[in-house]
Amino acid sequence: MAVFTPLSHDQVAQFLAEYDAGTLTSLEDVAHGTENSTFFVTTDRREMVLTLFEQGEHDELPFFVELLDFLANHKLPVPGPLHDHDGQALKSLAGKPALLFPRMPGQWPVAPNTTQCAEIGAALGRMHAVSQHFTGQRPNTRDLNWIKPMHHKVLAYLTPSDQTLMADEIDICEDAFSGVDLPQGVLHGDLFRDNTLFDGDRLGGIIDFYNGCTGDLIFDLSIVVNDWCSHDDGRLDSARYDALLGAYLAERPMNADERRLWPSMLRMTALRYWLSRLLVVYVDPPAHSLTPKDPTQYRQLLGRRIEEGALPLPEATLPA
Repeated sequence: MAVFTPLSHDQVAQFLAEYDAGTLTSLEDVAHGTENSTFFVTTDRREMVLTLFEQGEHDELPFFVELLDFLANHKLPVPGPLHDHDGQALKSLAGKPALLFPRMPGQWPVAPNTTQCAEIGAALGRMHAVSQHFTGQRPNTRDLNWIKPMHHKVLAYLTPSDQTLMADEIDICEDAFSGVDLPQGVLHGDLFRDNTLFDGDRLGGIIDFYNGCTGDLIFDLSIVVNDWCSHDDGRLDSARYDALLGAYLAERPMNADERRLWPSMLRMTALRYWLSRLLVVYVDPPAHSLTPKDPTQYRQLLGRRIEEGALPLPEATLPA
């Protein structure tokens, strides 16, 4: 169960009175997530999601509100937060920061098909294109500048060969990206399949922006491709890869530096998730006894990217 601060019906009913959202009819705990308490809230007028923020830097929450408002106003499929009668979105409930969102339709795709990959590629491309006009700033806290100091914390838990692999990959990434200024914009930062909602093959929503930041756009794209377009053994699936990247490039073409560094970025983000999962297992276990994700998945995926590189970038397919 991923509800760490329980709420009563009366607490939520009183909270909803500050919004133009109707009268509470049902409240349901959501057994999903690793950091925050989440509830499905139904009124006589609509369905919503209520989130209480249990961890993290609470002073960064206004950035996420501003970002979601911006993207929702530009018709991206994101849950723009509800604002109360006084125009405030970020509130307090049970002593925790709280946000109320519309509930978006669908389920996350366990085994995405090419149509779903094209849907997420097009949406991410539009988001990246639009986001270059967003004025908010939050540095990427999981880029190479994070990887370099943090990897020392896990070396004692690795085999000698994996220690060498990790150190060598960091050196290779430093050489590849040194002195290069890649196109910048807003990143979701963690756009795995389970942070999306699909109604059949139609994208219903992109959720959980709490790793959102600003940085290299292909950093974000490479996270998506590594998760959405890989087989269980880490190999890239050419059909899903072409569908996702073709749709993305139709919305936001890559420049020459991005194309040249694309294989290196796929490797760096594989390294990033291998390291972050190792840290959770060995150094900083998750709160509330949640089961950490297996680091070996991204160790294997990194090996594939090193051995096989990236597939060729497809030609962009113009939107219908």
